[in-house]
Amino acid sequence: MTTTTSLPERAGRRCHNVVNPLHSTVYFSPDLAAELAALGIEDRGAAYFAGRAAALGAVGPGTVTATFYNFKHDLVARHIPRVWSVASPEDVLAARLRAVDSTLRRLLGDATVESPEMAEAARLALRAAEACTRHARPLYAAHADLPVPEAPHLAYWHAATLLREHRGDGHLVALLNADLNGLEALVTHTATDRGAERSWILATRGWTLEEWQAAEEGLRGRGILDEAGALTDAGTRLRADLEDTTDRLDRAPYEHLGAAGVARLTELATGFVQAAMAAGAFPKELLGKR
Repeated sequence: MTTTTSLPERAGRRCHNVVNPLHSTVYFSPDLAAELAALGIEDRGAAYFAGRAAALGAVGPGTVTATFYNFKHDLVARHIPRVWSVASPEDVLAARLRAVDSTLRRLLGDATVESPEMAEAARLALRAAEACTRHARPLYAAHADLPVPEAPHLAYWHAATLLREHRGDGHLVALLNADLNGLEALVTHTATDRGAERSWILATRGWTLEEWQAAEEGLRGRGILDEAGALTDAGTRLRADLEDTTDRLDRAPYEHLGAAGVARLTELATGFVQAAMAAGAFPKELLGKR
Protein backbone atom coordinates (compact mmCIF):
# COMPACT_ATOMS: atom_id res chain seq x y z
CA MET A 1 0.00 0.00 0.00
CA THR A 2 1.40 3.38 -0.94
CA THR A 3 0.51 7.03 -0.88
CA THR A 4 1.32 9.78 -3.32
CA THR A 5 2.36 12.05 -0.46
CA SER A 6 6.07 11.74 0.34
CA LEU A 7 7.12 11.92 3.98
CA PRO A 8 9.63 14.36 5.45
CA GLU A 9 12.92 12.70 6.42
CA ARG A 10 12.60 10.54 9.54
CA ALA A 11 8.96 11.45 10.02
CA GLY A 12 8.11 7.82 10.68
CA ARG A 13 10.81 7.54 13.34
CA ARG A 14 9.62 10.70 15.06
CA CYS A 15 6.06 9.39 15.06
CA HIS A 16 7.15 6.03 16.44
CA ASN A 17 9.16 7.74 19.18
CA VAL A 18 6.02 9.34 20.62
CA VAL A 19 3.52 6.56 19.88
CA ASN A 20 5.61 3.76 21.38
CA PRO A 21 6.03 5.12 24.93
CA LEU A 22 2.31 5.11 25.63
CA HIS A 23 2.27 1.43 24.76
CA SER A 24 5.16 0.85 27.17
CA THR A 25 3.50 2.52 30.15
CA VAL A 26 1.61 -0.66 31.07
CA TYR A 27 4.82 -2.63 31.69
CA PHE A 28 5.87 -0.16 34.36
CA SER A 29 2.42 0.17 35.84
CA PRO A 30 1.42 -1.09 39.29
CA ASP A 31 -1.94 -1.85 37.69
CA LEU A 32 -0.45 -4.65 35.56
CA ALA A 33 1.42 -6.03 38.55
CA ALA A 34 -1.82 -6.09 40.55
CA GLU A 35 -3.84 -7.68 37.76
CA LEU A 36 -1.29 -10.44 37.21
CA ALA A 37 -0.75 -10.98 40.93
CA ALA A 38 -4.47 -11.70 41.16
CA LEU A 39 -3.85 -14.50 38.67
CA GLY A 40 -0.95 -15.82 40.78
CA ILE A 41 1.92 -14.17 38.85
CA GLU A 42 3.65 -12.18 41.56
CA ASP A 43 7.26 -11.98 40.34
CA ARG A 44 7.86 -8.74 38.40
CA GLY A 45 10.09 -10.40 35.81
CA ALA A 46 7.58 -13.17 35.22
CA ALA A 47 4.84 -10.56 34.86
CA TYR A 48 6.75 -8.72 32.15
CA PHE A 49 7.56 -11.83 30.14
CA ALA A 50 4.00 -13.10 30.44
CA GLY A 51 2.42 -9.74 29.66
CA ARG A 52 4.41 -9.15 26.50
CA ALA A 53 4.68 -12.74 25.24
CA ALA A 54 1.09 -13.87 25.89
CA ALA A 55 0.02 -13.01 22.35
CA LEU A 56 2.41 -15.71 21.13
CA GLY A 57 0.58 -18.36 23.14
CA ALA A 58 2.11 -20.74 25.69
CA VAL A 59 5.56 -20.63 24.09
CA GLY A 60 8.80 -21.86 25.59
CA PRO A 61 11.81 -19.81 26.72
CA GLY A 62 13.60 -20.10 23.38
CA THR A 63 10.86 -18.26 21.55
CA VAL A 64 10.79 -15.46 24.13
CA THR A 65 14.57 -15.06 24.12
CA ALA A 66 14.57 -14.95 20.32
CA THR A 67 11.78 -12.39 20.01
CA PHE A 68 12.79 -10.20 22.96
CA TYR A 69 16.47 -10.38 21.88
CA ASN A 70 18.35 -8.55 24.65
CA PHE A 71 17.38 -10.62 27.70
CA LYS A 72 19.77 -13.32 28.95
CA HIS A 73 18.24 -16.70 28.19
CA ASP A 74 18.81 -17.94 31.75
CA LEU A 75 16.55 -15.19 33.07
CA VAL A 76 13.83 -15.98 30.56
CA ALA A 77 14.00 -19.70 31.34
CA ARG A 78 13.57 -18.94 35.03
CA HIS A 79 10.00 -17.81 34.31
CA ILE A 80 8.99 -19.33 30.96
CA PRO A 81 7.20 -21.74 30.47
CA ARG A 82 6.42 -22.11 34.18
CA VAL A 83 4.31 -18.95 34.18
CA TRP A 84 1.81 -20.62 31.80
CA SER A 85 1.04 -23.23 34.45
CA VAL A 86 -0.02 -20.36 36.72
CA ALA A 87 -2.14 -18.42 34.23
CA SER A 88 -3.07 -19.06 30.62
CA PRO A 89 -2.01 -16.64 27.87
CA GLU A 90 -5.69 -15.79 27.32
CA ASP A 91 -6.15 -14.81 30.98
CA VAL A 92 -2.93 -12.78 30.87
CA LEU A 93 -4.09 -10.89 27.78
CA ALA A 94 -7.41 -10.03 29.43
CA ALA A 95 -5.61 -8.87 32.57
CA ARG A 96 -3.21 -6.78 30.48
CA LEU A 97 -6.06 -4.98 28.74
CA ARG A 98 -7.72 -4.22 32.09
CA ALA A 99 -4.41 -2.81 33.28
CA VAL A 100 -4.08 -0.68 30.14
CA ASP A 101 -7.51 0.82 30.83
CA SER A 102 -6.77 1.71 34.44
CA THR A 103 -3.21 2.86 33.67
CA LEU A 104 -4.21 5.26 30.90
CA ARG A 105 -7.08 6.64 32.95
CA ARG A 106 -4.74 7.23 35.88
CA LEU A 107 -1.96 8.82 33.81
CA LEU A 108 -4.05 10.85 31.37
CA GLY A 109 -7.38 11.33 33.13
CA ASP A 110 -10.85 10.31 32.01
CA ALA A 111 -11.35 13.49 30.00
CA THR A 112 -8.36 12.76 27.75
CA VAL A 113 -9.11 9.04 27.52
CA GLU A 114 -12.66 9.78 26.37
CA SER A 115 -11.79 12.77 24.18
CA PRO A 116 -12.32 13.18 20.42
CA GLU A 117 -8.55 13.53 20.12
CA MET A 118 -8.02 10.03 21.54
CA ALA A 119 -10.55 8.60 19.09
CA GLU A 120 -8.81 10.45 16.24
CA ALA A 121 -5.42 9.11 17.31
CA ALA A 122 -6.82 5.58 17.39
CA ARG A 123 -8.17 5.93 13.85
CA LEU A 124 -4.86 7.27 12.56
CA ALA A 125 -2.72 4.65 14.28
CA LEU A 126 -4.96 1.81 13.12
CA ARG A 127 -4.84 3.22 9.61
CA ALA A 128 -1.02 3.18 9.72
CA ALA A 129 -1.02 -0.39 11.03
CA GLU A 130 -2.98 -1.54 7.98
CA ALA A 131 0.30 -1.51 6.06
CA CYS A 132 2.27 -3.60 8.56
CA THR A 133 3.35 -7.02 7.28
CA ARG A 134 3.55 -10.34 9.12
CA HIS A 135 6.45 -12.09 7.39
CA ALA A 136 9.54 -12.40 9.63
CA ARG A 137 7.81 -10.29 12.31
CA PRO A 138 6.66 -12.75 15.01
CA LEU A 139 5.71 -10.34 17.81
CA TYR A 140 3.83 -8.08 15.43
CA ALA A 141 2.10 -11.02 13.74
CA ALA A 142 0.96 -12.48 17.06
CA HIS A 143 -0.55 -9.18 18.16
CA ALA A 144 -2.12 -8.62 14.74
CA ASP A 145 -4.18 -11.76 15.34
CA LEU A 146 -5.79 -10.19 18.43
CA PRO A 147 -9.10 -8.33 18.12
CA VAL A 148 -9.10 -4.54 18.13
CA PRO A 149 -10.71 -3.29 21.37
CA GLU A 150 -13.82 -1.13 20.98
CA ALA A 151 -12.95 1.68 23.41
CA PRO A 152 -10.87 4.32 21.59
CA HIS A 153 -8.08 4.52 24.19
CA LEU A 154 -7.72 0.73 24.16
CA ALA A 155 -7.84 0.70 20.35
CA TYR A 156 -5.10 3.35 20.32
CA TRP A 157 -3.00 1.28 22.71
CA HIS A 158 -3.55 -1.80 20.55
CA ALA A 159 -2.50 0.08 17.41
CA ALA A 160 0.54 1.47 19.23
CA THR A 161 1.42 -2.11 20.14
CA LEU A 162 1.19 -3.20 16.51
CA LEU A 163 3.39 -0.32 15.36
CA ARG A 164 5.89 -0.91 18.17
CA GLU A 165 6.30 -4.62 17.56
CA HIS A 166 6.42 -4.17 13.78
CA ARG A 167 9.30 -1.73 14.12
CA GLY A 168 10.92 -3.81 16.85
CA ASP A 169 10.90 -6.99 14.78
CA GLY A 170 12.55 -5.08 11.94
CA HIS A 171 15.11 -3.64 14.32
CA LEU A 172 16.21 -7.15 15.26
CA VAL A 173 16.93 -7.83 11.58
CA ALA A 174 19.12 -4.71 11.55
CA LEU A 175 20.94 -5.82 14.71
CA LEU A 176 21.66 -9.25 13.26
CA ASN A 177 22.91 -7.67 10.05
CA ALA A 178 25.23 -5.45 12.12
CA ASP A 179 26.56 -8.55 13.93
CA LEU A 180 25.41 -7.31 17.35
CA ASN A 181 24.05 -9.84 19.81
CA GLY A 182 21.53 -8.88 22.47
CA LEU A 183 24.04 -7.74 25.07
CA GLU A 184 26.16 -5.85 22.53
CA ALA A 185 23.01 -4.09 21.34
CA LEU A 186 22.36 -2.94 24.91
CA VAL A 187 25.95 -1.82 25.46
CA THR A 188 26.10 0.22 22.27
CA HIS A 189 22.67 1.75 22.84
CA THR A 190 23.66 2.81 26.35
CA ALA A 191 26.85 4.33 24.93
CA THR A 192 24.72 6.68 22.81
CA ASP A 193 23.59 8.31 26.09
CA ARG A 194 20.00 7.67 25.02
CA GLY A 195 19.71 4.16 26.38
CA ALA A 196 18.72 3.20 29.90
CA GLU A 197 21.30 3.33 32.67
CA ARG A 198 23.58 0.30 32.91
CA SER A 199 22.55 -0.44 36.49
CA TRP A 200 18.89 -0.65 35.45
CA ILE A 201 19.69 -2.89 32.49
CA LEU A 202 21.74 -5.28 34.62
CA ALA A 203 18.92 -5.45 37.16
CA THR A 204 16.25 -6.24 34.56
CA ARG A 205 17.92 -8.08 31.67
CA GLY A 206 19.75 -10.83 33.55
CA TRP A 207 23.32 -9.98 32.53
CA THR A 208 26.16 -9.67 35.04
CA LEU A 209 28.63 -6.80 35.30
CA GLU A 210 31.38 -9.18 34.20
CA GLU A 211 29.44 -10.11 31.07
CA TRP A 212 28.80 -6.45 30.32
CA GLN A 213 32.50 -5.64 30.68
CA ALA A 214 33.45 -8.57 28.45
CA ALA A 215 31.03 -7.30 25.81
CA GLU A 216 32.63 -3.85 26.06
CA GLU A 217 36.05 -5.38 25.55
CA GLY A 218 34.89 -7.24 22.48
CA LEU A 219 33.37 -4.06 21.05
CA ARG A 220 36.66 -2.22 21.67
CA GLY A 221 38.41 -4.92 19.68
CA ARG A 222 36.02 -4.23 16.80
CA GLY A 223 36.66 -0.49 16.97
CA ILE A 224 33.11 0.29 18.09
CA LEU A 225 33.93 1.53 21.62
CA ASP A 226 36.93 3.51 22.86
CA GLU A 227 38.84 2.86 26.08
CA ALA A 228 36.40 5.01 28.07
CA GLY A 229 33.42 2.98 26.85
CA ALA A 230 32.13 5.70 24.52
CA LEU A 231 31.25 5.13 20.90
CA THR A 232 34.04 5.71 18.41
CA ASP A 233 33.31 7.39 15.10
CA ALA A 234 32.78 3.93 13.65
CA GLY A 235 30.45 3.04 16.52
CA THR A 236 28.46 6.22 16.03
CA ARG A 237 28.08 5.42 12.32
CA LEU A 238 27.04 1.86 13.21
CA ARG A 239 24.26 3.06 15.51
CA ALA A 240 23.11 5.63 12.95
CA ASP A 241 23.06 2.97 10.23
CA LEU A 242 21.04 0.69 12.52
CA GLU A 243 18.36 3.32 12.94
CA ASP A 244 18.34 4.14 9.23
CA THR A 245 17.92 0.45 8.36
CA THR A 246 15.13 0.16 10.93
CA ASP A 247 13.44 3.21 9.38
CA ARG A 248 13.64 1.61 5.93
CA LEU A 249 12.16 -1.68 7.14
CA ASP A 250 9.40 0.22 8.98
CA ARG A 251 8.48 2.80 6.36
CA ALA A 252 5.32 1.14 5.02
CA PRO A 253 2.90 2.08 7.84
CA TYR A 254 3.84 5.75 7.74
CA GLU A 255 3.88 5.99 3.96
CA HIS A 256 0.43 4.41 4.00
CA LEU A 257 -0.82 6.97 6.52
CA GLY A 258 0.64 9.86 4.51
CA ALA A 259 2.45 13.02 5.53
CA ALA A 260 -0.58 14.85 6.92
CA GLY A 261 -1.72 11.82 8.90
CA VAL A 262 1.76 11.17 10.28
CA ALA A 263 2.10 14.80 11.34
CA ARG A 264 -1.28 14.75 13.08
CA LEU A 265 -0.63 11.42 14.81
CA THR A 266 2.76 12.71 15.97
CA GLU A 267 1.10 15.85 17.37
CA LEU A 268 -1.58 13.90 19.24
CA ALA A 269 0.81 11.22 20.51
CA THR A 270 3.25 13.85 21.76
CA GLY A 271 0.58 15.39 23.95
CA PHE A 272 -0.43 12.01 25.37
CA VAL A 273 3.10 10.86 26.15
CA GLN A 274 4.11 14.21 27.69
CA ALA A 275 1.15 13.96 30.04
CA ALA A 276 2.02 10.35 30.89
CA MET A 277 5.64 11.20 31.62
CA ALA A 278 4.63 14.15 33.77
CA ALA A 279 2.46 11.76 35.75
CA GLY A 280 5.49 9.55 36.47
CA ALA A 281 4.83 6.76 33.98
CA PHE A 282 8.48 5.65 33.75
CA PRO A 283 11.37 5.09 36.17
CA LYS A 284 14.07 7.73 35.82
CA GLU A 285 16.73 5.05 35.24
CA LEU A 286 14.97 4.09 32.00
CA LEU A 287 15.30 7.56 30.54
CA GLY A 288 19.09 7.48 30.28
CA LYS A 289 21.22 10.64 30.19
CA ARG A 290 19.04 12.77 27.93
